[in-house]
Amino acid sequence: MAQNAVCKIAVDDIALDRQVITNSDFTFSHVLDDWSVTNQKSSGRCWMFAGLNLFRVGAMKKMNLKEFEFSQNYTFFWDKLERSNHFLQRMIEMVDRPVDDRCIAWLLESPLEDGGQWNMFVNLIKKHGLVPQAFMPETESSSSSSRMNRILLNKLREGAKTLRDMASKDASFDELLDAKDEIITVIHRILSIHLGTPPTHFDWQWNDADKEFHRDGEMTPQQFAEKYITVPVDDYVCLVHDPRPTSPIGKTFTVECLGNVEGGAIVKYLNIDIDLMKQIAMKTIMDGEPVWMGCDVGKMMQSNLGLWDAKLYDYEGIYDTPFTLDKAGRLQYHQTLMTHAMLFTGVDVIQENGREIPRRWRVENSWGADSGRKGFYLMNDNWFDQYMFEIAARKEYLPNELQDALEAEPIVLPAWDPMGALAREVSVVS
Repeated sequence: MAQNAVCKIAVDDIALDRQVITNSDFTFSHVLDDWSVTNQKSSGRCWMFAGLNLFRVGAMKKMNLKEFEFSQNYTFFWDKLERSNHFLQRMIEMVDRPVDDRCIAWLLESPLEDGGQWNMFVNLIKKHGLVPQAFMPETESSSSSSRMNRILLNKLREGAKTLRDMASKDASFDELLDAKDEIITVIHRILSIHLGTPPTHFDWQWNDADKEFHRDGEMTPQQFAEKYITVPVDDYVCLVHDPRPTSPIGKTFTVECLGNVEGGAIVKYLNIDIDLMKQIAMKTIMDGEPVWMGCDVGKMMQSNLGLWDAKLYDYEGIYDTPFTLDKAGRLQYHQTLMTHAMLFTGVDVIQENGREIPRRWRVENSWGADSGRKGFYLMNDNWFDQYMFEIAARKEYLPNELQDALEAEPIVLPAWDPMGALAREVSVVS
């Protein structure tokens, strides 16, 4: 019977558990969003969209606007340029290693993907600020980045060879830096052709939701960010759930060679228990603020329904075999990793044994309004346990002993560790 069905119909349609669907009620005790979703289109900028969507909530309130977007193309430009510089700097530092060294080979394989991490997003904002979308709108290449990325990769790999060849001929460190700057000048030109030229200043004025006129006058991107980012960015920390036995709870970690802005903050996260992550995310939403998060988006998902549930598909019933890897095993054996960042904008909280616990989550995605329910999704709490990996949250929500743990020197994971995977997201089609 399974063979007859699956030979004619997609296996997901056969395995879909209808009881999960009928029991998933799209209502929540706490909902923050009353705005429309954004659309990253055919790019891997989810981390950037999620961060800017977090910031735009406060900006809309401050400016009394129903709809507003920061320019995702502006931050995209600077991330590509900064990451190019970061990559070439690593090539200079590693010129004494053979080209087939595993770390160098890894960097050459994926030096300039679209993805990123929370700390990388903050680095961009602190250095380059923000602009409204109107002053650097989307282009064909920001919305569909694969062709541009291929050109950039060609130049970066060529640049890596140039630097290594110079080093083999005893070029000085300063000579290598000068050569790197020449390569970055070319990268800047390519990016400007594809994405436009980032504004250094602009004149900002608007009509608010009550049709009242406001004028800020001429501003720089840094001034605009300082005025309209309403959350204390410096108070945020990156929290993950990594259940592998090699990743102790309460320890900080970083990933080798992962970053964008030279001299900026490293990618650093604290490993915490999954229940604590839930409590922090829940309390943040209940206090009126969305939550930036990272997960393995494609697992047990039905995008037309806008639904995630850990038991959404009964593959075991279809194939008459158990699938036994737990979350730690899936990480260790390359079965799961962080693939997408989004925003929690709601939670359904119930009382159980005198405690407030979440049972489902409302998620703002960045795949446009045609995905999910006008772009919003429902995540049942059992899916959170299995496929959620990361949130950015205010340090104050952590217990005191874990706040102290944040100050510890991080354990360094290799460049290819799955906990760095979100920064390797490639162009996607939603």
